[in-house]
Amino acid sequence: MIANLAWQLGKLHQTSLAKFVPSAGVPSPGVKNGLTAGMRSNIAPSVVVGASLKFVLSHWSLVINNKQQMTNPKLIIHGGAGSSLQGKGGVEAVRQLLHAIVKEVYDLLQKGATATDAVVRGCQLLENEPRFNAGTGSVLQSDGQVRMSVALMEGSSQRFSGVINVSRVQNPIDLAQLLQTQPDRVLSDYGASELARERQVPIYDPLTERRLQEWMQERRDNFSKNMAGVVAEEESATPSEAQRGTIGVVALDSHGQLATGTSTGGKGLERIGRVSDSAMPAGNYATSKAAVSCTGIGEDIIDECLAARIVVRVSDGMSLYEAMARSLQECHEHQRDLGAISLDATGVIAWGKTSEVLLAAYHNGEEIGDTLEWTADELTGYSFQSAEKAEE
Repeated sequence: MIANLAWQLGKLHQTSLAKFVPSAGVPSPGVKNGLTAGMRSNIAPSVVVGASLKFVLSHWSLVINNKQQMTNPKLIIHGGAGSSLQGKGGVEAVRQLLHAIVKEVYDLLQKGATATDAVVRGCQLLENEPRFNAGTGSVLQSDGQVRMSVALMEGSSQRFSGVINVSRVQNPIDLAQLLQTQPDRVLSDYGASELARERQVPIYDPLTERRLQEWMQERRDNFSKNMAGVVAEEESATPSEAQRGTIGVVALDSHGQLATGTSTGGKGLERIGRVSDSAMPAGNYATSKAAVSCTGIGEDIIDECLAARIVVRVSDGMSLYEAMARSLQECHEHQRDLGAISLDATGVIAWGKTSEVLLAAYHNGEEIGDTLEWTADELTGYSFQSAEKAEE
């Protein structure tokens, strides 16, 4: 029975059998099952069986290896961190928005989009949403102008790019993507504006009426607040306490590549020219091992060099959850006000905060979840899909 199976395999894969039995050559007229009668009588059945089985095992080994090389995509996004959302109306409005963005971006990853392309698209969607402090809906600095900062980093190449305090563009993340292939990859206000002009990026005013009224009120109050609100909606934000706003996306694609992007309008009402953590490795960092996007008070994130610290710890052998837990504990001890989202190359999703709330949502390969009502005593949380589920 085994011999018959081997002969049938030899018939189906003549050229492969010839590779293992050189004397067989290429079939020609009069050749039966890829071997002449003389050749066939001189070849031991065990040789043919071994050759054919070797072909089958080799073939399936390639199939299995190719399957193992494919990774189940993962995604996490955030829309800022700060004080509590008011009421279920505010929570549900933000939840629906974040979940819709997660679904759209995750669908792209399932269709084969790279992690970088997914991050750019996610940032575009978040920048286009006036509720969040990035792109359209960005807060105003003390002089009443909108200035935005953003960074993009690809894990495999460890290539960082970004712009600082750019104005009059709809999606700052697009400029960061343009700079990925340039020798000068981080540009400040004037240089970023020149890049936009050279690439004919359409002029766009990201100012919203809500943010303008917020600035005008603060002007009347002689700028008594230290920063503006992260969620530009009365029913979503706590007016008595300023919130910290940024948007961020971290993605793992089907080829196991990581990328992260972080975009912000700043903390609002700040001194002209203040530089945000979002356009620094302190707030946005990735390698082939892990990727992190931060949100919160920029100066606190810079002082901790949080994103880079977490990623370096993972690269040095810590698990992502351990790296997040230790780093957030240190931030808590230093009385920092911030949050972070992260992914590692194995597909672990982790998040953490020292602030009251973290506006994050994720797709773990099975379902969409979020952290909007996460009130655990722990400073960090995580989600991980088992390897068995990933292979199904």
